[in-house]
Amino acid sequence: MRDDVPVTDGPGVQPPHAGWSPPGGTPRHAAPPNPWAPPDAGQQAGSPAPPVPTYVWPDAGAGVTPSAGPTPEPVLTPRAITLSVATVTTALLVGGLSLLPVPYAVTLPGPTFDTLGDVGGVPLIEVEGAETYPSAGELRFTTVRLRGGESSPVSLFSLVQGWLDGAATVVPVEDVLPPDQTPEEIDEQNQAAMISSQENATVSALEELGYQVPTTLRVGAAVPDTGAWGVVEEGDVLLAVDGVAVGSFSELSAVMDGVTPGADVVLTVERDGEERELTVTTVDDGSGKALIGVLIDPEFHTPIDVTIQIENVGGPSAGLMFSLGIINALTEPDETGGRHIAGTGTMDLTGKVGPIGGIVQKMVGATSDGAEWFLAPESNCDEVVGNVPSGLDVVAVGTLAEARAAVEAIGSGRTAGLRTCEQVVAGR
Repeated sequence: MRDDVPVTDGPGVQPPHAGWSPPGGTPRHAAPPNPWAPPDAGQQAGSPAPPVPTYVWPDAGAGVTPSAGPTPEPVLTPRAITLSVATVTTALLVGGLSLLPVPYAVTLPGPTFDTLGDVGGVPLIEVEGAETYPSAGELRFTTVRLRGGESSPVSLFSLVQGWLDGAATVVPVEDVLPPDQTPEEIDEQNQAAMISSQENATVSALEELGYQVPTTLRVGAAVPDTGAWGVVEEGDVLLAVDGVAVGSFSELSAVMDGVTPGADVVLTVERDGEERELTVTTVDDGSGKALIGVLIDPEFHTPIDVTIQIENVGGPSAGLMFSLGIINALTEPDETGGRHIAGTGTMDLTGKVGPIGGIVQKMVGATSDGAEWFLAPESNCDEVVGNVPSGLDVVAVGTLAEARAAVEAIGSGRTAGLRTCEQVVAGR
């Protein structure tokens, strides 16, 4: 604004002219000099006009108070400019760095799914060929959400959040996502593991209920550096071990339980339509159990049809809860007794419950979805102790039979004898 322009206080209020006075009195201030008037006798033509004072003129009828003069504008010194630029630059750098991906993965509680209920209006478990029964309770399998890798990189900001979140776990990304595999390959493996877990769960559940599940035990491959390598061929169908017929995986497992690791066994196989006998030296699986040294690609012939329908979930850890859901659907009365039970654990074809990852996050997710009880693999008990959310009771299980007995005990209210993870860790 120019200093030589008169200022008004608002619309319609004009500065007083010479000779103006407030109503009923003598002017309290002389009119301001007019810089555009001709010079008077005391002012030489061409000399600078005297400075013009600045006034704020009130509404008519109010007193006139001169201001103290124009407010000086702040001065930007070189120091102030430097500090401002440094502050903005630092903020931009910190903000940018917080969004950069870091080589870590964060696991968080994921959703849970009731194996006795529906998902998107479709029953999670459907059975054809046998009568099924409704349930008032829940048998939920649990999941984790994983952030990390190319498909969902973790930023520095998310990493700090994970460290501060008691329900999250932060690990190097290569611990959960192999660097030599693409995200697509990992997804395919997880989906294959889910399909295998559903097959294992179905067979184990039906055999737990007393059904016979005939199985074609076809060899998928011989394992290198074992007694079967170079002896057993892909496509061989295993018929007997040491003369004992094996028509299911559980029968094969029962026979091998009686074999000492390192001992020879005679396999009866069908190859190209003919039966052959092959001698194979067994190997130790690392826990004292004898193995033939082949990978079996089983073909199951179930007496009833069981369909498990779940999308966008991978991995094998839902096997235990799938088995319990099938058993409960085929059993009367309702074994859950109306209780809300969650759990996790892999399931093999012999009914053994195996360890899983992310159990801390799964317990938190179960609690969030209203579970009162949680079934945990006994092999995960060291992770369970000290990390159980408030309001959740955890039962340790090692087999499908133990898990089914635990569900029946919870449903009937007779829970005093259920085994806890504290007891497992303590060796009791």
